[in-house]
Amino acid sequence: MAVDIEVVAPSALSPEDLARWSALQGGDPVLDSPFLSPGWALAVEQAQAGCCDGGPSRGVRVAVMREGGEAKGFFPIRVAGPLAMPAGAPMNDYQGLVAAPGVALDPKALLAALGVQRLDFTHMLADQPAFAPFVKGEAVSYRVETPDGFAAYADSRREAGSGVLKDIDKRRRKIEREVGPVTFTAHSRSSAAFDQLIAWKRAQYVCTRQTDIFDTAWTLRLLRTLLESHDPAFGGAMFTLHVGDQLAAAQFNLRGDKTLHAWIIAHDETFERYSPGLILFGEVLRWMDESPYRVLDLGAGDYRFKQQLSNAKQMVGHGFIGRPSPATLIRSAEYGVRAAAEALPLGKYSTWPGKAMRRFDLLRGLR
Repeated sequence: MAVDIEVVAPSALSPEDLARWSALQGGDPVLDSPFLSPGWALAVEQAQAGCCDGGPSRGVRVAVMREGGEAKGFFPIRVAGPLAMPAGAPMNDYQGLVAAPGVALDPKALLAALGVQRLDFTHMLADQPAFAPFVKGEAVSYRVETPDGFAAYADSRREAGSGVLKDIDKRRRKIEREVGPVTFTAHSRSSAAFDQLIAWKRAQYVCTRQTDIFDTAWTLRLLRTLLESHDPAFGGAMFTLHVGDQLAAAQFNLRGDKTLHAWIIAHDETFERYSPGLILFGEVLRWMDESPYRVLDLGAGDYRFKQQLSNAKQMVGHGFIGRPSPATLIRSAEYGVRAAAEALPLGKYSTWPGKAMRRFDLLRGLR
């Protein structure tokens, strides 16, 4: 039976479609990320309403694959004229098709249904058959999986030769001895802690000369909405670490049914030598024993703490799908220049085209 693709706003999905989406996601552990849930598409649509949707050719949409009227797959995207990108980019750390086993998506049919010339992606699940041929490069996304609890995880890390948990305990004792008692709070809803976390993160962007994603109104609106969510299957979760009466570190995670995704993370530079952010990770991992969560996803990025904490990996890819068009020609040329530069022994200069592409994509997503 032929697969039809219907394109609708997330808020236009029926309760039956939303339940079907959740059921399909829950049936495949590879898809167990809150970024792939219907809650994410709905939250992004709400956050971007009025600031990023300039008419019928722009906005968050869901491509729904149907066979005989039955929903078989869901792919949330954001359409902007002739271009499309995954919903919530650049804040979306996982992208992919949530579909029933054996359902095949024709990428070119997807573009036609969306009415776009090109679909760009940055954190696509690299092993998805529909998108794998269009992946131009891959990155490792790191995960901590604790199916048997924290103690078993800690034992396995020691056996693997990682001393990170021992180091965390040492740093925790040191900060308590030299500064004051440590207090961990899970699911904090403190607006003061949230504001401080964002302030730290914005200062970090300035210091590292990165684009401040919070210069755009919808990103903060999204986080505040997620923090206020009481949906047990989707929302935000803020964790804080105080030393004495002073906030030392905080992280804002996206939570799904069984997975936490470490997302916005920062700390007070006053406590830098104690690594309060790392201590906070240790507290979160211990707390997970008392929670329904068995996965803490650390996301992509070759940071040492991610490599040391993780015991599982997921590959994600960047690339694009295009129809014959000016937009596709431009993107092909950009990737051609990038590949040529990365193949040459130019030192740091070989990374410039790739960095320029990522920065431009980030700015496009924030508009």
